[in-house]
Amino acid sequence: MDGHSADGPGAQESPAVKVMVVDDHPMWRDAVARDLAAAGYEVVATAGDGPQAVRRARAAAPDVLVLDLNLPGLPGAAVCRQLVAELPALRVLVLSASGEHADVLEAVKSGATGYLVKSASTGELLDAVRRTAEGDAVFTPGLAGLVLGEYRRVAAAPAPAAPEEADAPRLTERETEVLRLVAKGLSYRQIAERLVISHRTVQNHVQNTLGKLQLHNRVELVRYAIERGLDDA
Repeated sequence: MDGHSADGPGAQESPAVKVMVVDDHPMWRDAVARDLAAAGYEVVATAGDGPQAVRRARAAAPDVLVLDLNLPGLPGAAVCRQLVAELPALRVLVLSASGEHADVLEAVKSGATGYLVKSASTGELLDAVRRTAEGDAVFTPGLAGLVLGEYRRVAAAPAPAAPEEADAPRLTERETEVLRLVAKGLSYRQIAERLVISHRTVQNHVQNTLGKLQLHNRVELVRYAIERGLDDA
């Protein structure tokens, strides 16, 4: 496996992606951290329980959190929910022994942008971390459809009242176009190819849209888009 490709072309100019690994099994945690470091990632912290994960993530401010769900002290989903709310730039990739649909959906609702089962190969893990850092939603094969279905179910549920709705922020034509493709379930890379723009530009449009709409993550963004029928446009 060519570990150095994980950061993609242009890694020389851009700083290494900062990753934190949270798992209550020391040998597994150390092995994942070692694989990530060997592939060129900067492992800024590790943690073995929920409260420790929250404290260390606040201090280390990683770009990507590789998170187990089954943690002592505070469940992984609660850790994810808390940190995503506090660190808007954080992306969470759940790495769990469970492929149960309920666990996957709970992770998504908590703000995770990816979910990989621990039977994945090292290469699949490195690819998932790279894509998570780039803003893609990454799921173990077979779970992606389930998650998109959950996006739609969440979107169909009554949303909390939004008093600022009357003065809804105006999105540019390109931001609306990107939002529509996100709602259809396309990855950022697919959107970039379809609109013939760079991957970075897609990320910038999504970040600008999140800021304008005062949303925190991809789940909320898809909900917003589907509520307005953008996925059917």
